[in-house]
Formats: sequence, C-alpha cells, structure tokens
Amino acid sequence: MTENAAEKVKPYAEEGSKKEQVAQMFDNISGRYDLLNHVLSLNIDKLWRKKAVKLLSPYKPTIILDVATGTGDFAVELMSLKPSEIKGIDISAGMLEVGKIKMRKRALDKVIELKLGDAENIEFPDNHFEAVTVAFGVRNFENLKAGLGEIKRVLKPGYAVAILEFSKPRTFPMKQLYKIYFKAILPNIGRLVSKDPRAYTYLPESVSAFPEGKTFLSILDEVGYKKIREYRLTFGIATIYLAEK
Repeated sequence: MTENAAEKVKPYAEEGSKKEQVAQMFDNISGRYDLLNHVLSLNIDKLWRKKAVKLLSPYKPTIILDVATGTGDFAVELMSLKPSEIKGIDISAGMLEVGKIKMRKRALDKVIELKLGDAENIEFPDNHFEAVTVAFGVRNFENLKAGLGEIKRVLKPGYAVAILEFSKPRTFPMKQLYKIYFKAILPNIGRLVSKDPRAYTYLPESVSAFPEGKTFLSILDEVGYKKIREYRLTFGIATIYLAEK
C-alpha cells in the first residue's frame, strides 16, 4: 500500500477532510475509548507502549512530545523515563478532556500538558524535543509525509521518534485469525459498545491501507530520518518504528 491509499481512507462517507472526520470520530467515542481500547486489545497495548518506552530509554529524554496523544496513555507510560516535561497534542477535544481528567486524578498534570494540536502543523520550535512518540496515530494523518516531516523538525538532532502502529501478521495461523478478528469480531463489539458504529469499521480499513513494514521504513528514509529500525510485536499485530534525526 502507498501512503496515498492510507490518506484516502476516511471514517465517514460524507464530504470533509480526513482530519476533520478523524477529529469528529474520536470526539464521538472519547467517553468509551479507554475501556474499548484495552478490552479489544486484551491489554496487550500496554505492553507495546512499555516496549517503545524501553527503546527510548538510552536517549535519556527530558522533554518529550506525544503526538496524537488521545487520552494520554502513552504520555503516562513515558513518566517512567522521569522527564521534566511532556507535551501531548491531539486534534480531538473530546479525547483531550478525558485525558486531562486522567492526569489530574493521577497528579501528573504538573508534568504532562495535553492540548489541541495538529501533527502536520506542530506549534513548537525547531529542535525542541528529545523524544517524540506516536501510538496508533500516524495512519490517521491526512498527509503522512507532512506529519513525519513536522515531527523531525521539532526533534533535536541525535534523538529519536518512536512510532507504534498496527501491522498485519504474515504467517499462518495468525494471519488468518487476525483477519477474522479485525474484520468480523472487532467491528461488532465496537458497534455494540460505542456510540459511533463507523469508528470500529474504520479501524480495520485504515490498518489495511497503511503502508507498513518496508514501505513505511522507506517513507521514513525519504523524509530524512537516520538509523531507522522496526520491531514487530505479538506475531506482527503491531510494530514499533524507531528513527533518529
């Protein structure tokens, strides 16, 4: 799949940019997102974030940006690195409101600041952050290369971005089980629990269209990243891409 194919997949059939529709979708499901996310992934997503944080630990980052932060789960996990400051940006106001309540309840709001922000137009200056993270967000970018370029711009030279994203298992029987779960079971559970039935139909569609693996590695290279690596997780259900500026 090319990045153009992923950019054309939108949550809703009506007119409007992908960015607007993604923001609307996450606003619609924000109240149930955390519950559904952990239930549908059997909590394995928490282990994936821990792995990504471990890969960033040698860089000893103190100022971190979490792009497409949602309700801030990755930002919370990043606290194990003992940073002085974490900024989380997202285009969904609904998700951020849930996240801000979470940070206040855990007394993390002095370190973690969540705010509205666009991955393709990041408001921070050049060479500002010592790590950038994105969990399950890059496939929702309207312009993939523009978003990756903005992340590189705000990252300090010699530091890394960790991108956690769904991928597709390649071997039997996981490949077949994955297809059944993602295309039949997951959308039905999402439809029952979520207020927005399209949200969990869009998920497998966007994962299917995303340019994963070698294609995504080549895009990172094209954008100008160095020391690009991939770590496939849980039979290839997800992948961490690590790349330096």
